[in-house]
Amino acid sequence: MGDAKSVRGGAKMARPLSPHLQIYSPLINMVMSILHRITGAALYFGSVLLAWWLIAAASGPQYFGYVMYLFGSVPGKLVLVGFTWALIHHAAGGLRHFLWDTGRGYDLKSIDLLSWGTIAVSILLTALVWSVVMWLK
Repeated sequence: MGDAKSVRGGAKMARPLSPHLQIYSPLINMVMSILHRITGAALYFGSVLLAWWLIAAASGPQYFGYVMYLFGSVPGKLVLVGFTWALIHHAAGGLRHFLWDTGRGYDLKSIDLLSWGTIAVSILLTALVWSVVMWLK
């Protein structure tokens, strides 16, 4: 009796490959799952920036001015807008998962609606937050 990997005559049996992205087309809920993980990681790095800002505020006006200058530059603002979007998107995804934890929203139509809604709400709220920030300047 041979091992499970061989067939008659000693020929090797082809093992099935696991499905991958060339077989599955990305669905919106798959993309949202990946984005939820990415935004979670982005929040970790954004928290480091927040800690840096707080340390700069405690260090004195000269160093705080330097950090504010960096955050006020175009690349700094892009990072802050990205952090804002990541925070809002991750929170909206958390609310979606909370709804699922109650046992609701599992039909395919609801899953698609909630997934697209998470993207729309996060973009709209980020734009709203930053328009208010710019308006207050």
